[in-house]
Amino acid sequence: MRQVVIYPGEDDQWVAVCTSLPGCISQGRTKDEAVTNTREAVVAFIEALVEDKLPVPPEKSETHVVVV
Repeated sequence: MRQVVIYPGEDDQWVAVCTSLPGCISQGRTKDEAVTNTREAVVAFIEALVEDKLPVPPEKSETHVVVV
């Protein structure tokens, strides 16, 4: 399981970023689509790391949400 941060992006798109996998980011027209696309991106990202015999970063279990 990976944590994902979702926020409104440009052009009426929602952006979803998997913070524990640097560079793993996707988007969608809706929040649900962004999450679905990111789920697929996370799987592909991890598969690529394994295929290249690179370490898979662990999930960060501690999260703090702050609104500023």
